[in-house]
Amino acid sequence: MVAKKAEPSPEGLARAKRQRIAMEDGAKAMVESDQRNAAVRKNMERLRALRLAKEAEEAEAKAAAPAPVKAKRKARAAP
Repeated sequence: MVAKKAEPSPEGLARAKRQRIAMEDGAKAMVESDQRNAAVRKNMERLRALRLAKEAEEAEAKAAAPAPVKAKRKARAAP
């Protein structure tokens, strides 16, 4: 049976350090991703509001405008 060493090996320390750094980097990446997603959602809401306002304005202008009068065809002269 092999007894455990009281002191960790340099390779073990390096591995633990790499894992800790990877976890920190992963947490930072998740925060950045969440912030980017929130910014995209906010921009989409802003653009949607602008589009809806424009569509409502166009519909109102179309309803307020008089209906176009169709031109009558002239009678053809008999040959």
